[in-house]
Amino acid sequence: MSKLVKKQRVAIYCRLSEEDKDKKSKADDSESIQNQKIMLEKYALEQGWEIYEIYSDDNYSGANRNRPAFNKMLKDAENHKFDIVICKDQSRFSRELEMVEKYINGIFSEWGIRFIGVLDNVDTAIEDNRVMRQVHGVMNEYYLNRISVSVRGVLVNKRKHGQHIGSFAAYGYKKDPNKKGHLIIDEEAAQVVRKVFNLFLEGYGKTKIARMLNERGIPNPTEYKRIHGLRYKQPQKKNSTLWKYFSISDMLHNEVYIGNMVQGKYGSVSYKTKKNKPRPKDEWYRVEGTHEAIIDRETWDRVQALLAQKSKPFKGGEIGLFAKKVRCMNCDYTMASNKQSDGRRYLMCSNRHVHKDACIGAFISVNKLEQTVIEELNKLSKVYLNKDELEQKVDFANDLHKKKDILEKEIVTYEKKVEECNEAIREIYLDKVKKVITEQDYLHFSRDFSKEKEKYEKWVADREKEIQAIEEKIKDGDNRRQLIEQYTNLEHLDRIIVETLIDYIRVGKKDPITKEVPIEIHWNF
Repeated sequence: MSKLVKKQRVAIYCRLSEEDKDKKSKADDSESIQNQKIMLEKYALEQGWEIYEIYSDDNYSGANRNRPAFNKMLKDAENHKFDIVICKDQSRFSRELEMVEKYINGIFSEWGIRFIGVLDNVDTAIEDNRVMRQVHGVMNEYYLNRISVSVRGVLVNKRKHGQHIGSFAAYGYKKDPNKKGHLIIDEEAAQVVRKVFNLFLEGYGKTKIARMLNERGIPNPTEYKRIHGLRYKQPQKKNSTLWKYFSISDMLHNEVYIGNMVQGKYGSVSYKTKKNKPRPKDEWYRVEGTHEAIIDRETWDRVQALLAQKSKPFKGGEIGLFAKKVRCMNCDYTMASNKQSDGRRYLMCSNRHVHKDACIGAFISVNKLEQTVIEELNKLSKVYLNKDELEQKVDFANDLHKKKDILEKEIVTYEKKVEECNEAIREIYLDKVKKVITEQDYLHFSRDFSKEKEKYEKWVADREKEIQAIEEKIKDGDNRRQLIEQYTNLEHLDRIIVETLIDYIRVGKKDPITKEVPIEIHWNF
């Protein structure tokens, strides 16, 4: 009696490049995807194979590793749900040589998966076919690079000519429907912008302005976009609709409000990733007079002069002793100085006043912090000045390298958090595709994760700046002896001493049992 031969199961993978524009509608697969499916189904049936599933990614680049159907197919392949993967050609699977080597020429063999590119004769079952697959991989990689250079060149040219290329216009403006790359004033939001500049000139601080806008129920820029139907990818979470210190600060520094276009503040790391990194200011693209101004030049100059002072003075013109130097341990916001009824000054988390649930808050009197800094400085001087020069230099290098190591570990942690947010966004997208969640729920959750991702990316950028500063200190050498000798046995601090000795201070919330306030002093030496 003859033995039955089990049919081989085949996975069909189709991909349409986002450059193709032949869609019938947003809900339909493109003609190209349909053609790929028809061709590959016919090919599989002619071979006598059983079609396990058709995986389809529409509007995805061959360099994008976050394709939902692609990643589902790889997971199913690992779980041995089929025996063969077929594509129109190798580039449909991936245009990256690294991915070709990793999967087609590597892991697929371990999993017992055969790969076939029908039109370019790629077949992992043929031993001599490997060189052909690598040649195709190199050519596809070259294609990706050329496309990236071409697109980047177009964007640079537009930036140089002052054309707006962002997905959304800055708050206060909207895209001109009659002229691509041009901004026109959105009068409803522009009134708020003018109010912010005027309040700042009247002497209100940025946190106070944020609180005033919140009390009046004025939606912040993110919420404003949402209300007006713009699909702005920011989270819809607790306090995300509120104005905050940094929203006001960014607005007051943004030249877009005097009619200038400043772009290119961030640049992509590589065409293989969506990650961006800050670019030096001298590499930004700045073009004056590209659109109508919301803020007149006189108002702008007066505001910039106040901002240049960096710290808001108390009544009488005195700058706070620790102004702009103290941060909250809980939320990393700059702590603001206030005056009690008895005349004593204290520092508290400025985020605490934006909304009652925004931060648990940190609080300390200026006198207490001053005495703590002096005590720590005196402790350092007793230990440090008794050491010989060689030991000081060793300690100096070790301390800075330790700080650098800590920062690098924090960067790794936050980068993992960023990737976790990316993974979460991918997962909820798949849930939306499978109709596990609604479109509304998807938008709600994706905004949350996008906001978290943005926060972690900012923390990564901040720590990279701190590492750069440490590396400069190492290069410049040890000047601590001169500094410590100069400021030994102090009774009081002044603003010059604080600026010279202290990089920043972090203050936490008082321990309810010990009554101690956590304090971290980060010195400039």
